[in-house]
Amino acid sequence: MLDSYLHNTYFVVAHFHLIMGMASLFAVFAATYFWAPLMLGRRLSEPLGKIHFWFTFIGAYATFIPMHLLGMAGHPRQYAQLTEVHYLQPLLPLQRFITWAALLTTAGQLIFLWNLFAALLGEKESEANPWQSTTLEWIPLAESGQVQRGPYEFIPGAASDFDPQAGPA
Repeated sequence: MLDSYLHNTYFVVAHFHLIMGMASLFAVFAATYFWAPLMLGRRLSEPLGKIHFWFTFIGAYATFIPMHLLGMAGHPRQYAQLTEVHYLQPLLPLQRFITWAALLTTAGQLIFLWNLFAALLGEKESEANPWQSTTLEWIPLAESGQVQRGPYEFIPGAASDFDPQAGPA
């Protein structure tokens, strides 16, 4: 019953873009911040990364949650001009809010691009393994050897939690 009511409304658009689009983008952003030192030899700025995250997170949810509400109000999708549809007139302020929220999300992406290009053009080199990660991609090629253990094995009595897979057994 609910499916037929929400069919071809903004609810479908909002749900698809929030779940499929934003989930994928957040994964890409996380991978970029994590592997940038490995790929570029430079770390992205952590303060700019936090600003980017919050602008994107707040902007995305402030965009798509109201779109869910528009869909529940019966706002159809794929209409070019809605000003002539009288029952949708009270929803125009919500559409304006969505526009501002989308602009906030866009501002977050500009911060990400600034952060990325600042890291690319910056002179400060990153450590070889800034995250103290124990997985194989962080082992320098010159030191790569035989894998001795799993990446997350607990070793009783070890001096630190950082114990690379290819280190001595």
